Amino acid sequence: MKARLKYLGLFFIIILTTFLMMKVVFMLYNAKGNDFGVTDIFAVLWHGLPLDLSTTSYLTSIPLLVSILSLWMSGKWPRLTTKIYCCIIAPLLSLILVADTVLYRFWQFKLDATIFNYIDSPKEAVASVSVWFVLVAILCIATLTVLLLIALKRVWRTAEALGWRDAEPDARTVFSKISKGGPGHKALSFLVLLFTGGVLFLMIRGGIGRSTMNVGYVYYSQNQFLNHSAVNPAFSLLSSSLKVQKFDKLYRFYDPAVCDSLFAQLQYSTESLNSDTLLTTRRPDIMLIIMEGCGSVFLDKNFTPNLNHLAEEGIFFSHCYANSFRTDRGLVCALSGYPSFPDISVMKLPEKSRTLPSIARSLVANGYSTHFLYGGDINFTNTKSYLLSTGFQQARGYETFPLSVRHTHSWGVQDHITLDTLYNIIKPHPNPPLKGGNPGARVLPHEGEIEGAHSFTACLTLSSHEDWQVPYSRIKNDHVANAMAYLDDCIGKLVARLKASPAWDNLLLIILPDHSISYPAGITEANPERNRIPIIWTGGAVRKPRRIEAICNQTDLAATMLGQLGIPHSDFSFSRDVLSSSYTYPCAVHTFSGGISFIDSTGYIVEDLNAKKIIKSERTVKGESKGDFLSLPHAYLQHTITDFAER
Repeated sequence: MKARLKYLGLFFIIILTTFLMMKVVFMLYNAKGNDFGVTDIFAVLWHGLPLDLSTTSYLTSIPLLVSILSLWMSGKWPRLTTKIYCCIIAPLLSLILVADTVLYRFWQFKLDATIFNYIDSPKEAVASVSVWFVLVAILCIATLTVLLLIALKRVWRTAEALGWRDAEPDARTVFSKISKGGPGHKALSFLVLLFTGGVLFLMIRGGIGRSTMNVGYVYYSQNQFLNHSAVNPAFSLLSSSLKVQKFDKLYRFYDPAVCDSLFAQLQYSTESLNSDTLLTTRRPDIMLIIMEGCGSVFLDKNFTPNLNHLAEEGIFFSHCYANSFRTDRGLVCALSGYPSFPDISVMKLPEKSRTLPSIARSLVANGYSTHFLYGGDINFTNTKSYLLSTGFQQARGYETFPLSVRHTHSWGVQDHITLDTLYNIIKPHPNPPLKGGNPGARVLPHEGEIEGAHSFTACLTLSSHEDWQVPYSRIKNDHVANAMAYLDDCIGKLVARLKASPAWDNLLLIILPDHSISYPAGITEANPERNRIPIIWTGGAVRKPRRIEAICNQTDLAATMLGQLGIPHSDFSFSRDVLSSSYTYPCAVHTFSGGISFIDSTGYIVEDLNAKKIIKSERTVKGESKGDFLSLPHAYLQHTITDFAER
């Protein structure tokens, strides 16, 4: 047993040490233009450790399998197998680690599946570097390979002890060896190895939480270089490679020229022309509350009296439609004004999502501080990576809350606690809890943290997510509606506190959901009402109440809001200023798994893309075929996926 643990431990320590040492090399090599100190190096090593442990555990799975099989299989094969395995991974890891280090200076992002774009054209890939640069890089790869093999040689030597080295053992020899070891001994060894495998699995997964290990797990700083330094390049390359698709081959309905002509009919303008002025100032403080799953149906049924009241006293976009059906897609649509796709999560692809425009990045460029708060696991679906790489200076999840409240909901922290924390973050000066506030506000951290001329603070709620368990019981016998009513109550109390504080006077509070849900039971994607969502603007910065009934999309929030601030938004290619005179064709697109729907003033159409079948279509226009109407969402999908493939 000791031999097996020594075998696994040696391999694990050598690989992990290699990753840690190369992180330091990476930082020192790329130090030019990136300021950091000795404490930053230790911080990078610490924050990046979970990803290093995960990758090391992946690589240790083969030695673990060898160790388990050697309990019953005799011979010299453990040593030979281990030697072959080490001789494969040593040059591969050396190539990955050195390539990541030297290419970062040119790319400014970690090694990922993007490198495969250059395999077909190696001459172009090295055209911008000298021959000496390439030769030195090759020499470094060879040197690291040799050093790794020297270290790993101890591992395959240790493997000799795992099997019996009899040249040709017969059945009696094997039986006698097994008997000598004793069945109890082998059973105990097997259980220990099984436990070791469980530990490795947990490190691979990243613990027992809802989120699995991803690149964004190690992001911790506003300095992107430090975040990138913490990322394990082998993990980044592997995880992104597993998600690689031929995006430029998806949704090919038309020749490019025909597609461009059809897409032009949708009139996606990036300008704000003669926009109505809804605000009293060009530079309000902005708070964005993204509600989990709260579609317009809950306002229509008056389950949400506070939201209904805010819609009446503020600006209410009554015919907005969610772009997607999942939180990870809806966040990108709302924060980056970027479209969703039927079966692709943009957020889960850091090499793509970091290239997107974003409200946060545009506001930072105009003097805003930016913050994001979530009561759940902010590493889930690469959320933290997306937020920090697109302009949020701080992104906080449940780990910033006291231990006593982190699991008050199955997804994390209940909304009343999260929104109390949100209030404490943005309020201009400390004061005691106001009447109507929620219990526990004073025990939470981050009081009065936002400083600077202007702030943009976004918050994602979670309590109105399945399993709908909330500390509230206003609506009996309908746990879904009751969860939405609880969310509404939390928002109502937050707004009451804000109105009583100086923060309200210059505040633009925007409330919208990440997506809608199938409520009431039985409603499907065939019904456009399933995806209609409310967008509410309120706060002291709102000039007067107004109801805007133009059909629009969740993605239009970015251009519409930036237009009101007088901030250019030409990089938001798929976001329209609904208040601009350039908004001449009100329409909305929604994608769901394997399908797409489209709605304008003349009707709507829903298609199953996999079956190539129209699920439902209703039009007021006579004489036009369903195929003609379907050409617009087809062109939209082809045009947007082309943009995505080229990022």
